[in-house]
Amino acid sequence: MILCCGEALIDMIPSPTRAGPNGFVPHTGGAVFNTAIALGRLGVKAGLFTGVSHDMFGAQLVQALKESKVDTTALAFSGRPTTLAFVELVDGHATYSFYDENSASRMLDPDALPTISPEVSTLFFGGISLACEPCADTHVELAVRECDKRVIALDPNIRPDFIQNVARFRKRLEQMISISDIVKISDEDLDWIYPEQDTIAKKVTQLRANGPAVVILTRGAEGASAYFGTGQEVRVPSKPVCVVDTVGAGDTFNAGFLAELSQQGALSKQDLRSVSAETIAQALAFGAKVAAVTVSRAGAQPPWAEELS
Repeated sequence: MILCCGEALIDMIPSPTRAGPNGFVPHTGGAVFNTAIALGRLGVKAGLFTGVSHDMFGAQLVQALKESKVDTTALAFSGRPTTLAFVELVDGHATYSFYDENSASRMLDPDALPTISPEVSTLFFGGISLACEPCADTHVELAVRECDKRVIALDPNIRPDFIQNVARFRKRLEQMISISDIVKISDEDLDWIYPEQDTIAKKVTQLRANGPAVVILTRGAEGASAYFGTGQEVRVPSKPVCVVDTVGAGDTFNAGFLAELSQQGALSKQDLRSVSAETIAQALAFGAKVAAVTVSRAGAQPPWAEELS
């Protein structure tokens, strides 16, 4: 099982009303939530650890998880409200305004940390849950506790406007990178972590030197590259598709990559240190394939396995 650890929230998506101006329709979302949903739909055993509210939006999140066959036993419930993210779409690209103060997800504390089942092989972290305190420190505590026993996968998905204390965030991110086996990162994230003027290759080398066995770099329409082993590199192009919007694209890519590694029997700490170029290429290609389906339709709607045949 892959246990996804991070935020679950409601995306308030603009939609025309009969009166004319846009209203907002609640859709389940959150980077880590989306990855869990995508894994469940791909037929991978997956669960989610996050703080969830007892409110109407929390019930909507739980229902969506169950409908996508995601295990909900690690959810930590509270009476705090659900995080809301109001979305603005410009040419298919999303920007967000978050309402997150005192939310169930953000206020997750170490007392809520679950006992991890032996069947969990991998913990996936990322998104705004690593930027917002106190939940960020809770997730790091879980990763540190489990990193010797299980694969740690990380997608920072950095949102600079959401970071209140840059120094603390950088320190937290450095710690997470140092204990991660897989780090998926965008070119924008890479430039934020290493802002000095340098080549992508040198920045990736620096990132790998800090711990990960596999680093995946995504570059939008230019596709994705993986760096692993003794300096090996594999690239795959993005899949041509008519883009409706990009909401959930990277989250679905993460799910596809991890799903294929799991299918190939390569999702273990030992195997990732000696993984073949063929296996990595297959995982990258599958990640790109499922992400292409998601961007071809409105909202974060990852495909079911049967849609891919």
